[in-house]
Amino acid sequence: MAFSVFESSIKDLHAAIQRGETSCVAVVREYIDRVRAFNGPSGLLVTSDGAPVDQVQGTVRAGRPLRFPKQTVSARSVLPSLDEYLGPNIEFGEMRPTAADPSVVQQYGMMVGDPASGQVNALSTLNIRGERSVVCRGDFDRHSDAGPLPEGAPAVCEIFRRYPDALEQAQALDETYGQNPDLEKMPLYGVVFSFKDAFDTKDMRSTGGADARFDVDFPARDHQLVERLREKGAIIFAKAVMTEYNGRAGDPGGAHRPQKVLPSVSGYQRSTWGGNPANPYDTARSASLGSSAGSAVSVSTNMVMASLGEETRMSTRGPSNHNSTALILPHKAMLGFDGGAIGADIYCDRTGIMAKTLDDCAVILDALRDASGGYYDPRDPYTTVPRSSYPPAKGLRAFIASPSTMAGIRGMRIGVIRESMLDPENTLAVRPIIQAASQEIKQVLGTTLGLHLVESWHRHWRADADLEQMQTSFTDALARLIPVFMPDILFRLNGSGEPVFPEFAEAIRPTEFQPGKIFGSGDLAPIDYMVALSDLKIAPPSNLDLATVQEQVLANAFRLHISQYLRRRAEDWQRWGISETLSDWRQLNARSSFWGDDQRAAFLNWEEITDPRNPLGGRQGVDERIMLRELLRRVDMMVLHENALEALVRVHTVLPPARIGYPEEPGLARHYFFESFHGPNAGLTEILVPAGFVREAYDADFCLSEDRRSYQAKSGTKMTSLAAPGLPFSLVFRSEIGREAQVFALASAYEKISSRRIPPPAFGPL
Repeated sequence: MAFSVFESSIKDLHAAIQRGETSCVAVVREYIDRVRAFNGPSGLLVTSDGAPVDQVQGTVRAGRPLRFPKQTVSARSVLPSLDEYLGPNIEFGEMRPTAADPSVVQQYGMMVGDPASGQVNALSTLNIRGERSVVCRGDFDRHSDAGPLPEGAPAVCEIFRRYPDALEQAQALDETYGQNPDLEKMPLYGVVFSFKDAFDTKDMRSTGGADARFDVDFPARDHQLVERLREKGAIIFAKAVMTEYNGRAGDPGGAHRPQKVLPSVSGYQRSTWGGNPANPYDTARSASLGSSAGSAVSVSTNMVMASLGEETRMSTRGPSNHNSTALILPHKAMLGFDGGAIGADIYCDRTGIMAKTLDDCAVILDALRDASGGYYDPRDPYTTVPRSSYPPAKGLRAFIASPSTMAGIRGMRIGVIRESMLDPENTLAVRPIIQAASQEIKQVLGTTLGLHLVESWHRHWRADADLEQMQTSFTDALARLIPVFMPDILFRLNGSGEPVFPEFAEAIRPTEFQPGKIFGSGDLAPIDYMVALSDLKIAPPSNLDLATVQEQVLANAFRLHISQYLRRRAEDWQRWGISETLSDWRQLNARSSFWGDDQRAAFLNWEEITDPRNPLGGRQGVDERIMLRELLRRVDMMVLHENALEALVRVHTVLPPARIGYPEEPGLARHYFFESFHGPNAGLTEILVPAGFVREAYDADFCLSEDRRSYQAKSGTKMTSLAAPGLPFSLVFRSEIGREAQVFALASAYEKISSRRIPPPAFGPL
């Protein structure tokens, strides 16, 4: 039987090569065929009248230009009472030329998903000669054996064309090693990778998902992790669609305001250059709430074997969850990210490894370790950590679950984080996943694997009478630790200027919290309240939990990080004698387009930021991130220690992916959103495993506000039946830094005994 890349693992690939059933070239060609079949545009523009648009040509992918649909959707079918709307102009969908290459177009503005597209738009650039760069496209990327470059080719193309494309990389591996590669030295031999476009790859366009007109749209050198993958035999195949600049980075505020608005950005993981990806289990829906969507979709649909993504707060876990892929997200500082990558928040950005199984993720993480046994990256200051925080020298592969190791985990005490859940009786939208995840945890983790489950308490969750309750809850730990590590949290005000924790404000005596703002109305001095709280002599505020402590002001680190990245990139090219004039924020904005006008305005505001500090009501974004990391790590450790737990487990999200262009579920959904930030804000290793599917969804819709100036989300009350297998959800495992091997063994045991991944049926074998 001929080898197929469909649902194949690294082990399968190597066995097939050794048996002579396939070759690296044949594997790359099969992936290219899958990209050609499934990687086209997947969404429809929302226009004012629903009239068709002209058929236009996009950039070349997998050997042929993209063809965008002519069909559009009338805005009146998405936005009710549109004739009564009195707010700012809506940014309806349109086709426009790109800034990087005006000869090709892309979709801009409002759009929805197409349930019948049969396409997912996961990969934005293929490492195929002639199409892997705009600056050196076509004959400007002619192989060096084919003679001199055509007249007018930029000088840098003489350097670029020396880099082999994916097929040539594969051919070199075949010619050098044939059926007998040294898999000890090259454990990733022939493994085809995509990369979130945040990672620099010297042989492909690298712009952070942006439509920016660089003089040289590829960097002078690889990201360190890309370089290590090459050394270990991997094939550098594609850049994945990502929400540009890792999720748009927010708006720091300033004089610039959007001239047009998008009623919702739900489901938009869009790259202005690459377009918007779709969920392969339902192409009308979001690929994820997370900017590494293209990475996860490319793995899930078998367009690559593995991918490197990046997470600021939800950008790899969200995509992996919604696309049924496995994920190892090492702690902040194990795998470098900052050196040679476009980030969003240097204090949280971290690299994640996506594959179809944890077995493959483990092989990749082990392979990324350098020859001296470490992960240090001199370009990333966050990797300056104790070497004891790395997994054991024998690597995670030694901890892949087997029948004997599964027996060894029976009786382990595992904490179930109920803060990640909401009462399914109160919110219809969360009911399918919460019920399915609760059953999965009790039956598979509890009964089948024999783990001892201990659940946390939360006001949004009704305690399970069958499970032991934590003696020290997360709220207890927060109450005891906040007075020591981050007392400022209790003084926070909401957007209306009212206390976030009113019970605290009512208990303490009036005090000037900030100029002109008197805070408190009670009798206790704030310090005395803190003393009592830290010893649990008074009840914590009823809304004190993992969600409410994690809302942070925007840090100005994005302004610093992009400036540093652009300067370093230009300096790298100067060493080659090549000029790159897009080297600062002014040039970036002058030579970019954005799919939404809100992003244009935000980037102009970022350009005008001159102070790395950001005093907003006395709060500092950078300080908050560092203080919060210390607090959250200790909260986890207190819960683990005082309940004698080995690890923690949670459901990733209680909501299925929203329909592209429609709103997310309002109300309590905000709680799960912020609670899920615990891992990235604390910088802790997390391992995500597919846990099943749900066949029902309750989708939110738009409603016109009372003043008719905006569109708001309205909770879904109508149940939608989903085609089999449904929409996926996942469980996330974590523990303290230094116990990655143990928590991996636990997650691996769950993955093997549950086998929950089902490939998306619409994207099966060719």
